[in-house]
Amino acid sequence: MPQAAATISGIQRMVLYETRARYFLVGTNQAQTKHRVLKIDRTEPKDLVIIDDKHVYNQQEVRELLGRLDLGNRTKIGQKGSSGLSRALSAFGIVGFVRFLEGHYIVLITKRRKMADIGGHSIYKIEDTSMIYIPNDSVRVTHPDEARYVRIFQNVDLSSNFYFSYSYDLSHSLQYNLTLLQRPFELWSSPTSSTEEEVQKQSKHDSFDIFEDEGLPTQVVYGLQNEPYYKYVWNGKLLERVKDIVHHDWLMYIIHGFCGQSKLLIYGRPVHVTLIARRSSKFAGTRFLKRGANCEGDVANEVETEQIINDASVMSLTAGSYSSYVQVRGSVPLYWSQDISTMMPKPPIRLDQSDPYAHVAALHFDQMLQRFGSPIIILNLVKKREKRKHEKILSEELYPAVLNLNQFLPPENCIDYIAWDMARYTKSKLCNVLDRLSMIAENVVKRTGFFSNRSDFYCHTIRPDDRWGDLGGHITASGRVQTGVLRTNCVDCLDRTNTAQFMVGKCALAYQLYALGMIDKPKLQFDTDCVRLFEELYEDHGDTLSLQYGGSQLVHRVKTYRKIAPWTQHSKDIMQTLSRYYSNAFSDADRQDAINLFLQVYQPSESKPHLWELPTDFYLHQKNSMALPQDRRSYTLWWSAGILSYLPVAYDEVSCEDNMKKIQVKRVNRFEESIDIYTEFFKPYELTSFDDTFGIAMTNSAREFMPKTVGVDPSPFTVRKPEETGKSVLGNKSSKEETLLQRKTAASAPPPPSEEAISSTSEDDSEEDRDDDGSVSQRSTPIKLLTETGESTRTQEEIQQQSVKEPYGLNLAEFPAEKDLLIYQRFAHLGESQHRVERTERINLANIICLEPVSCFPEDSIYGLSPPQVDRDSREEFESHVLMGQGQLRVLCREDMLMYREYVKNRYM
Repeated sequence: MPQAAATISGIQRMVLYETRARYFLVGTNQAQTKHRVLKIDRTEPKDLVIIDDKHVYNQQEVRELLGRLDLGNRTKIGQKGSSGLSRALSAFGIVGFVRFLEGHYIVLITKRRKMADIGGHSIYKIEDTSMIYIPNDSVRVTHPDEARYVRIFQNVDLSSNFYFSYSYDLSHSLQYNLTLLQRPFELWSSPTSSTEEEVQKQSKHDSFDIFEDEGLPTQVVYGLQNEPYYKYVWNGKLLERVKDIVHHDWLMYIIHGFCGQSKLLIYGRPVHVTLIARRSSKFAGTRFLKRGANCEGDVANEVETEQIINDASVMSLTAGSYSSYVQVRGSVPLYWSQDISTMMPKPPIRLDQSDPYAHVAALHFDQMLQRFGSPIIILNLVKKREKRKHEKILSEELYPAVLNLNQFLPPENCIDYIAWDMARYTKSKLCNVLDRLSMIAENVVKRTGFFSNRSDFYCHTIRPDDRWGDLGGHITASGRVQTGVLRTNCVDCLDRTNTAQFMVGKCALAYQLYALGMIDKPKLQFDTDCVRLFEELYEDHGDTLSLQYGGSQLVHRVKTYRKIAPWTQHSKDIMQTLSRYYSNAFSDADRQDAINLFLQVYQPSESKPHLWELPTDFYLHQKNSMALPQDRRSYTLWWSAGILSYLPVAYDEVSCEDNMKKIQVKRVNRFEESIDIYTEFFKPYELTSFDDTFGIAMTNSAREFMPKTVGVDPSPFTVRKPEETGKSVLGNKSSKEETLLQRKTAASAPPPPSEEAISSTSEDDSEEDRDDDGSVSQRSTPIKLLTETGESTRTQEEIQQQSVKEPYGLNLAEFPAEKDLLIYQRFAHLGESQHRVERTERINLANIICLEPVSCFPEDSIYGLSPPQVDRDSREEFESHVLMGQGQLRVLCREDMLMYREYVKNRYM
């Protein structure tokens, strides 16, 4: 069967040329060998007229075309100047076309920055954009409110966390993109049009096949053009006007959220850790203005987070080793809101609409079953006990809704519901929050499994691990597939949710590294370079998502729940809380208007009231409030048709007819530029600097986290003390005193909880694992606190002694003791005598070796040695130790019982 490959966009750079009557957008591929031209009419005051020239030009042809256009648009034949064809700007892609009350605008990406690389597919972040008005000034019909709409639209900062790729579908997960390449496309390949045949002939002429002259068949590859998942696409409405007019290479879909990538070096072997967060464009908005769900089942603050682990030594999606794990956060899927007119830090929660049959929750979980499969696991972190009922209202409504939906599902595909009051556990001194979360994470990952495109290693069979055998998911011929997903929520889905997702991601990371053959057991401990790198990624991820939805960074972090956060963190938490309150009270309304306008939820018109005149945007997001629904969904068969027959596998990843209609398949030569990811990534036609490559600038575990001390184990899975790391795990502080105070705070962390305190939390994990996690997460580090005056009076000699002692384990500057010198002299004398023995033929020990015994042995020399005498008590102790190893226990005496009672009294009483 021929291989399949994702199609690379043929337009990655573009130049906008303008005349008085038209804009000419000339797009080219990265190698600048193929060009396309888009003609935009400027004489229409309000309509958008675009002509896509279907012809593919080479470099010479496009120069001649631009020359003819320049010559034809001059007022006089010999004139040179601005009246002909002028170059407006260079760009890297089209965000879309938008219209308010006058003519249309085109939004172009003018700056980009590479953020990640997945199998040679580059992911870019938008750095700057340009918004250009299309109609000419001579035909422009001005409107007094146009400028205000432009300002509102530009309040959506496109240079802040918007991402795109020319060859990788960011709206879908890695599991979807890789399983898509394994579908049987022989039956679905579409016939090529005459225009595409010309392009293929031209490309075949440009890239020759060495086997063609030998009479061997040319190797064919299926080029795939997939339809994006529009829920996570943010410019889908902006491209809707031109989607059916222009070639698909002009269309570039962007996502909003977070993208970060770091390099984990395992004894020099590079492993890329990538974190991608996709924010939903449905029911999108700010914290207090978007709560709960709308009538279509879309929830507020819905973000899909995917962690991708791949062996970077092999750069290929098909030949490399890849693994991914997906989890979701989102608001509680009910009709609820909070009234912000009272100017309270925590406005009261109110249920806006009764939903006795859980209709809106059914719509939401139907979407999740279709995209992720089963089981859907809900981790609800809202409070259970409150003096005044606040968060508890949501739990009291969500749990009956889940029970109602589960009674109609098959038992093996039911929705799992886990309710855990994380805030209450945090305040308790006896309970460790992260230990409990690690137990939940272990249970969740075992249920859902994870994606891996490689089958299990043979070493997993000969050295089986108990956890690996219980792992869930769907096992295929080429690896594993994640079935189901964890859906985490609190009230805001920010602080508590991010910590819970980090713990689940940490557990999944251990399984992913184990599946790729990087570690010998699927377990990772805190305070290792690997987990510190992963924690930093997740904190950046949490800060970014919190800024987008809540207006401030995270208030409570992983260190807060580990209870190793410095005392200065409390003042920062207060500042973040005040920043969040200010943003929610004063700026969220303007941000919400900008999001509504950007996503085209509201489209300005002369016949409608202006956006700023609307008292609420409720009717914009709740479509059933403006018109009655045409079809009523069943309350019992609440899922879409065809989903149950494929569970636990997600319906979207099945090779059925509905899914195959979303894919354009084209047979191409394997040397065709549109699928050649090698040329796309390495750019052999271009001179590049090694220092400027993305891999050098990427965060590196060996450079950023590994200690710089000689003789330290370079493994990123070795537990290190806070002072040993190459990068401060507690944050970059300006003064040494603050860092020492941080370490003291870490040293004063409470001990791990007793077995009784956590025995009721979970039965899924073993006692040994519980003790391991507790000892690591609450490890105390005894470090002396130095005052500022003591630090300044430190002599240079003491610093040198400490620097010498650190790598060698002893202080070489001190003079040896007299006893050590005597031993060394005897050793030297023994060496000299040994050389004399080698020179003489007859050996007389009395003349050569004259040593006094240095031990309690009766005879002590290099020639003879008598064994030491062992007393009776020691012999009995050793014999009992051997018998215990063989399973034979001796009877405990009275002294042993007294010793054990004293131990229990000191430990537990």
